[in-house]
Amino acid sequence: MDWPIAAAMLSAGDAHPVGGTEAAIARWRADLEEVNDAGFTDVDLTDTWTRYGDLDREHVAALRACLDEAGMRAASLSAIRRSVIDERHGAEHLAYAHRTIDVAAELGIPVVSVGLHRALTAAQREQLWFWTVDGHRDPFGDDDAWALAVARLRELGRHAGEVGLVLSLELYEHTFLGSAESSVRLVEDIGLDVVGLNPDIGNLIRLHEPVEDWRAIAEAIMPYANFWHVKNYTRDEDVARGFFSTVPTSLELGVIDYREAVKIALRSGFQGVICVEHYGGDGLSVSATNRDYLRDRVLPRREYALGESRVRQTHVTEVTR
Repeated sequence: MDWPIAAAMLSAGDAHPVGGTEAAIARWRADLEEVNDAGFTDVDLTDTWTRYGDLDREHVAALRACLDEAGMRAASLSAIRRSVIDERHGAEHLAYAHRTIDVAAELGIPVVSVGLHRALTAAQREQLWFWTVDGHRDPFGDDDAWALAVARLRELGRHAGEVGLVLSLELYEHTFLGSAESSVRLVEDIGLDVVGLNPDIGNLIRLHEPVEDWRAIAEAIMPYANFWHVKNYTRDEDVARGFFSTVPTSLELGVIDYREAVKIALRSGFQGVICVEHYGGDGLSVSATNRDYLRDRVLPRREYALGESRVRQTHVTEVTR
C-alpha cells in the first residue's frame, strides 16, 4: 500500500539560509538528495532544518525547485519548540506559525504540525538525552493559560482551514499536550475539525518517571489523530526503587508495539501522513529501517475496515466498511 511515510529532517542539522540563495540551494539539494538516496520520496520539512516562516518568497521558490530536482515531495511540515503560550515570545511564535502555514500552502503541503514545547534548557542541552532532565512545564490549573492556548491554536486552525490545510498538535511531555486526557480536552475545546492531534507517543513514554501506558494513550487520542510522528524507545523500570531508563531504538524493537498501534489507528479512522523520526546515531538510516518495517510488515496489505475519525484527514486509501 502506498501510504505516505515521510523522513523527518531532524538529523540533517541547521540548513537555514545565512548567505545568498545559491548557497542555500546547494545545501538544500544535497540534503534532500541524501534523503532520496535512502529510499524516501516523501519528506517532513522539520523546521530545525530550515525556519520556513522566516523565508522570503525567493527562498520559498528555490526550496520548491530543490524538492522537485531531488525527486522529493513535501508531505508535511513540523514547526517545533515555538509555543504560542510562551510568556515572553508567545505572540512572536504565533506570528511565525501563521507565516509557516502560508509557506506550507504555497508548497502544497497538506498538514502542518505545531506544539506547545519550548526550546531546550541549558541543562537539557548538556545531556546525552535531553529528556533525562526536566524542561519547561505548562501551568496546569491556570485557566487563563489554558484559554490562551485554545484561542491561539484555534486561530491557527482557522487559518489552516482557510488555505486548505489541516493543523496537527504534537503530544509533548509536561505540556497541555502531555497526557491523553489533556490532549483530547484541548482539541475538543478548540472545536475545529481541521485541528487534530499528532500522537507522538514516544515523547511521553521516554520520560525517566512513571508514564501512562502507551496503549491507553493510543486508544484515547487516535480518534483525533490527523498526522503521526513515530519513533520508539527501549524502557526499563523498577518502580519500587524509582528507577526508569529509556534509550532510542527502532520502531520494531521498542516498548511501543507499532503493529498494535497501527491497528488502533485504523479502527479510529486515521488516514494521515506518517513521519519517521529517530534521535542519535545515523538517524536517517534508522528512519529508513522504520519506513521499511511499517511498509513491509505493519501497514495493511489487504483491504481493511476503517473506523470513523473525529477530525478531518488528509490521505484516503481504499477501504471497506
